[in-house]
Amino acid sequence: MSAVAVELGKLLADSYTLYLKTQNFHWNVTGPYFASLHSLFEEQYQDLAGAVDEIAERIRALGFAAPGSFKLYEKLSSIADAPEEVIGAEDMLKTLAKDQEVIIKTLNKVLAAAQDVDDEVTVDLAVGRLTVHEKAAWMLKSSLPVAAKDLPSQA
Repeated sequence: MSAVAVELGKLLADSYTLYLKTQNFHWNVTGPYFASLHSLFEEQYQDLAGAVDEIAERIRALGFAAPGSFKLYEKLSSIADAPEEVIGAEDMLKTLAKDQEVIIKTLNKVLAAAQDVDDEVTVDLAVGRLTVHEKAAWMLKSSLPVAAKDLPSQA
């Protein structure tokens, strides 16, 4: 089960990093679509807040310590930290859509590791999170102007 816990630790780091970035964008979004993007980002970061707890508790249930520091998250995460400067709404959407694709890749690794050891509980967690992140990526991409919707899929 240690391989599953390792992959879950990476998922936890990705989820927490994406949570923080999404909340940052929620606070700082401006422009003509402020209200809808502010709400979309809030919905997504609130989902991630619950997910980090679920993922950490699954790691603990497997008998391993859950990573829980910014230093470890920086080391484990495949998702880059938010830029220090505030970026425009369209760039926020592009960034979060790309990050959703990254976390989908991480989830596929969790799923494969869990399937290898017949860990059905973690398989269920991964499939549930894949559903959420695939929908989130679609919603973010669909919120982009028509010319920007054709972001390359990394899944």
